[in-house]
Amino acid sequence: MKEECVAIDASLVRRLIASQFPQWKELSIEPVATSGWDNRTFHLGKDMSVRLPSAADYELQVEKEHRWLPQLALGLPLLIPVPLAMGKPEYDYPWKWSIYRWLDGETAASAKIGDLVELAIDLGDFLTALQKIDATGGPPPGLHSFFRGGSLSVYDNETRRSIAFLKDKIDATMATEVWEAALSTSWKHLPVWVHGDISAGNLLVQKGKLCAVIDFGQLAAGDPACDLAINWTLFHGRSRETFQKALPLDQGTWARARGWTLWKALVVAAGLTNPNNSESKQCWRIIEDVIADHKKIK
Repeated sequence: MKEECVAIDASLVRRLIASQFPQWKELSIEPVATSGWDNRTFHLGKDMSVRLPSAADYELQVEKEHRWLPQLALGLPLLIPVPLAMGKPEYDYPWKWSIYRWLDGETAASAKIGDLVELAIDLGDFLTALQKIDATGGPPPGLHSFFRGGSLSVYDNETRRSIAFLKDKIDATMATEVWEAALSTSWKHLPVWVHGDISAGNLLVQKGKLCAVIDFGQLAAGDPACDLAINWTLFHGRSRETFQKALPLDQGTWARARGWTLWKALVVAAGLTNPNNSESKQCWRIIEDVIADHKKIK
């Protein structure tokens, strides 16, 4: 996904707020220290944040979050974003945008985590609770979720192309075996809620403990396998074992989880996507770990 050529800065946010939400026009507006790829995020005063999609495809996520997040929050053990207002296109900015209540915390990508095993338990409990919430009427996987919660076959060509490109740098035979094992299984139950991007950058930590989960832009109702990639991207050793035990999911789902994880690491390694610095550094280790775990269950 390439970013559209739209200048998103504090000046634009200030004009949008003044025009559409004048009750907040006197509040300070500052970019957050680390903004995501899908959205540009700004502090609005001390207690709110503004998120503006960076490209047209990401606008699909705005109304979805406003509709579903307040309902999901009621059944979850951790804080999630609270939508406060939805903005409209204006001043050459072409998409809907959001104002949220600010959630304190530092992302797990940079925070000092007190006990990674404890975080694995807490995240496992969160995902279990999310999957238990009635998903009737929830949005099926599609472009809005970049097919998270759907079939891995959407990314079959991209994955095989990446394996072929990297054949001199990875164990291409085993990578293909992991991928085909994932494709051979499917979710055979009712759709469940899927966050879609459970990553260290979307987990907030305070005093070393997991306190919130953010960025539900890829929310969908479907197969939860994509939410398990963090098993290899963040956890290791005992914390990885703990996370797997915390989730009552079958081996087929874990096979698809390895597939989702492998796909993302491969396209980063092959340069087919726009990675963040953490992804670029970790992709080779993740590929090796996923293959090693696959070998253990053969």
